[in-house]
Amino acid sequence: METKTFKTIFTTFNNNTGNVVEIKKIEIPKIQRDFAYGRTDKKNERKRDNFLESLYDAVCGKSITLDFIYGNIQHNVLTPLDGQQRLTTLFLLYWYASKKECVADSETGFLKCFSYETRPSARKFCESLTTKNFVLDSAQKLSEQIKDKNWFPLEWQHDATISSMLVMLDSIQAKFADVESLFSKLDNISFYFLPIEDMGLTDDLYIKMNSRGKPLTQFEHFKAEFEKQLKIVNEELAERIGRKIDREWTDLLWQYRNSGVGDDSDSTTDDEFLRYFIFICNIICYKNGGSPKTSDVFDLIKEYFSIQGCTDAEKVIENAEILENFFDCWLDNNKKSIPIQNFFETFASREHSVGKIKTNYNVNFLEDCFRNYADIIGRNRRKFTLNQIILLYTFVLYRQNISVVSENEFRRRLRVINNLILNSSDQISDSEDRQGGNRLPAILRQVDSIILNGIISDSETVGGINFSPTQLEEEKLKLEWTANNPDKSETLFALEDNELLYGQIAIVGLEHPEYFERFGSLFTCDFDLVDRALFSIGDYKQKERNGWRYQLGSSMSDGFAWKTLFHRSENLSGFEKTKKVLNELLSQETIFSEDCLERIINDYLADCESKQEYPWTYYYVKHKSFRPGRYGKYWWNDFANSPYVFTALNQRHKLSENAYNPFLKAVDKNVSREDWGDRIYISDNVYIRETQTSYQVILNDENKTVQKEFVITQNENGIDTENRIVKMRMIKNEL
Repeated sequence: METKTFKTIFTTFNNNTGNVVEIKKIEIPKIQRDFAYGRTDKKNERKRDNFLESLYDAVCGKSITLDFIYGNIQHNVLTPLDGQQRLTTLFLLYWYASKKECVADSETGFLKCFSYETRPSARKFCESLTTKNFVLDSAQKLSEQIKDKNWFPLEWQHDATISSMLVMLDSIQAKFADVESLFSKLDNISFYFLPIEDMGLTDDLYIKMNSRGKPLTQFEHFKAEFEKQLKIVNEELAERIGRKIDREWTDLLWQYRNSGVGDDSDSTTDDEFLRYFIFICNIICYKNGGSPKTSDVFDLIKEYFSIQGCTDAEKVIENAEILENFFDCWLDNNKKSIPIQNFFETFASREHSVGKIKTNYNVNFLEDCFRNYADIIGRNRRKFTLNQIILLYTFVLYRQNISVVSENEFRRRLRVINNLILNSSDQISDSEDRQGGNRLPAILRQVDSIILNGIISDSETVGGINFSPTQLEEEKLKLEWTANNPDKSETLFALEDNELLYGQIAIVGLEHPEYFERFGSLFTCDFDLVDRALFSIGDYKQKERNGWRYQLGSSMSDGFAWKTLFHRSENLSGFEKTKKVLNELLSQETIFSEDCLERIINDYLADCESKQEYPWTYYYVKHKSFRPGRYGKYWWNDFANSPYVFTALNQRHKLSENAYNPFLKAVDKNVSREDWGDRIYISDNVYIRETQTSYQVILNDENKTVQKEFVITQNENGIDTENRIVKMRMIKNEL
């Protein structure tokens, strides 16, 4: 097949029938659409950039032969059936090169032989470019120079083809401005040319050529480009994958079509395929140690499935085979004779279930990927989370190795992965900007080790920090424990699935397996009673290491406070103290009820009152005002020396006007909002405040004069020996 350049097509040549043919003119016919490569929408911008990049590579040394351009030749005029966009781009590129390098008119006469018949304005514009005097100013944007010419009427800016050509010229200028001897180097760009004789160019022909009635879809463009790039490397592989896309993989995806709603619905599997394709490319990226930078499927083809992106044919083949395996593993092939939905339901549930992991996601992770993965790169609105990526990869890995990993092995190992995910929120990140960098490559290597070998590797073995080190150590201990205690494993798994623990059971520990079920029964009771019962046993609170807040329990139904307390964190100190108090409480009953908790509470209060010793915890357990039922956050300025002086917070992270001193609140609910609830006003000029050892009546003047002080008697350990709230209520009534 003969190749032509844009310059040599205007020559005499022998056609396929042996006749001598001469093309003296190229006319884009009226029935053709406007020039589209210069449109500013994202799809055409991508096409424009990719095409110009290919042409740039050609003039820089890598010759290129474009696809077929064919059309009808009558009276020495070529009317293209296909190739309008490429021919127009080449025309503009040659024109720019000629002006950039001041090429003589004797060498550029062929440019006058290109014309548009779509509109008179488009035809006139092409004519003006090639006949009017034009001196290129490299410092000014090319489109602005053209629009400044007296031969360029203002109304031409509204012609879709002309405006698109101007955009293309600006892109050409930006891309090729630094290329020397550009005009001569354009000979490196050729195309296959196929003349179609004696057909007669009619409207009917164009209708037949475009019988679809709509432009190619993104998926059709994708498939063509994908197969094209693979064929460059391995034609047999490209053809095999192409057949699977059309057959087996379409059958796989068919049940998930119509993922849109209303006008967004369709009866194809295109979107589902592309979302899974993006997922696979991102896995390849992570496996190579990178962070995904784009979800544009054409950019991904270039990066992973083309010589241009990989620079190594073997790497292209490797990536293509990875993609093939990621799809093929979901085909039956005598691996699993159950539907995909049933497969996932075998291993995952929204509730605790024997032999399954508990998840808050859609149990069918593959379906979720098909429906939501397209927005993966939108970091602030990630629909398919990194957690889901890891879990889906885990299932894919099992499907690919189902002949060597038994179902029971997978169940146990999947639970390990799920626990690690749930307790590694600080580690699971693929951002290179975040402290610690991209953890996903090492995380996926850890998943490989666990699923394929049942081994939790150290950071050095998997090549970097991955999941939470604390949780990794716990999972190692639990693997050993369940191997030695198979009869007790299910009670441990039930404990892991408790909503307050989600996989981390260190707060209970493995020392007393009889406590596993007791913990579950304890937290079926009212949270406020649990909180009071724990403080009846001991001070279990934890302190923020780098802050001023303390974490206590709460009656809040979402369990935020308890989840925070029950998970080891570098941000809190006092975990072992909390564990000790909790285990002491768990030791007291086999099955917990609210009645038994109230008995523990009442016994504690009665003991304090009989001894006439009132630690701060007595007041906390006794009075509701100490337990606002919010996030369990409190502020002690100096707990060691002033445990009776603290503030109950209403927010998770800051003081607010709703914060208050709970001792004062117990005396008078109308504490001052302006002073973080630290005062009770008797009048505009007089208020009461509390200290470690007294109540003070303060004159609200510039000196904050203490008018009277009511001392609270305490023992040598600094514990109240008289009830300060009862005393203050009596005093306030007398003021």
